[in-house]
Amino acid sequence: MSSYETAERYFNRAAEVMGISDNMSKLLKTPQREVKVQIALEMDDGQISTFIGYRIQHDKSRGPMKGGLRFHPEVDAGEVLALASLMTWKTAVVNIPYGGAKGGISIDPSKLSPRELEGVTRKFVDEIHDIFGPDTDIPAPDMGTNAQIMAWIMNQYEKYHGYNPACVTGKPVELHGADGREEATGRGTAIVTRSALLKMNKPVEGARIAIQGFGNVGSFAAEILHEMGAKIIAVSDAYGGIRNQDGLDIPELMKFIKEHKKVEGFLNSENIDNATLLAADVDVLIPAAIGGVLTGENAHDVRAKLIVEAANNPTTPEADDIFERKEILVIPDILANAGGVTVSYFEWVQNRQHFKWEIEEVRKRLEKIMVDSFDRVWKIADEKSVSPRIAAYILGIGRVGRATVLGGI
Repeated sequence: MSSYETAERYFNRAAEVMGISDNMSKLLKTPQREVKVQIALEMDDGQISTFIGYRIQHDKSRGPMKGGLRFHPEVDAGEVLALASLMTWKTAVVNIPYGGAKGGISIDPSKLSPRELEGVTRKFVDEIHDIFGPDTDIPAPDMGTNAQIMAWIMNQYEKYHGYNPACVTGKPVELHGADGREEATGRGTAIVTRSALLKMNKPVEGARIAIQGFGNVGSFAAEILHEMGAKIIAVSDAYGGIRNQDGLDIPELMKFIKEHKKVEGFLNSENIDNATLLAADVDVLIPAAIGGVLTGENAHDVRAKLIVEAANNPTTPEADDIFERKEILVIPDILANAGGVTVSYFEWVQNRQHFKWEIEEVRKRLEKIMVDSFDRVWKIADEKSVSPRIAAYILGIGRVGRATVLGGI
């Protein structure tokens, strides 16, 4: 099942509970604009390479569209469309005034030199600068992109439209980025994890947690949960995983990674593979890497009682059904990883006001939004006897639907 088919299935289940008509469902699911562009670039060796870029703008009923820009060799139109629709529901779940969009270039950034990567980014902006901006569609970092790439995007956009740092978020702090943006998705994940554990009558202190994916999101989630008193039992990255049943020393692990660039070999830990991590005997499993890691084949092996989806689409529908039967609570991606887009919103607000917030203000506002959104989703799940995933879709679809009707067709 493709990423878009998965997203559509969850939408349809929520729409059925809500009693939405077929015509309204079609209206809400259909993207407003799909753009596909060719990017030709002279490489360092003198050869000409051609890459394909996408920007799909899904919905603008609640405000300008918002969504990341992904550089990955498997980027295609179907994946981008699925992620754009998820952004529509995600921004509505946390009730920030955005719609949904997503973009990407089918490219492996690790195989490009810095000059080539900058060239691809700037040429992509050349092709789409007239359809994005602070009042229409605001890109942000995603898989394979970072603050430096957002800085290039801002600079290239401003060559056409003049000074306007709000055209993109996730920028370096030195170029009007927000303090706390880098940690935001991981911090939001940690806040939601704590809230879910409390609903399960289990404090975060002493909770045993495994994190699959130790990049930006997973590492910050680990740091913050460790500060909250949780025990991070196992983590993994693209090269392998490690485990310590008494809990990993996360501050020391962060120092180790800065030097060695991977988790394997860390002191007082044993090496494990990805399958072992996903089946670890823990209270909480946090998939924080790529999509589709929890499937119908390995879902039966999962022993955690709580799954918090820090990654986008980490759970297939087949796995989701198994988790429901096993009474494993799943906090969906459109809630669990919404901390990133929330602080992107804070960055956009600061850029529009030309006024910078202190990081304490950013964290305080993020915590309030994540806790309030979690409580609202939990209440809907309880009232309608549905999973938190379907409850989150009900909340998001309801807000987008009402905005669409009130605004008029």
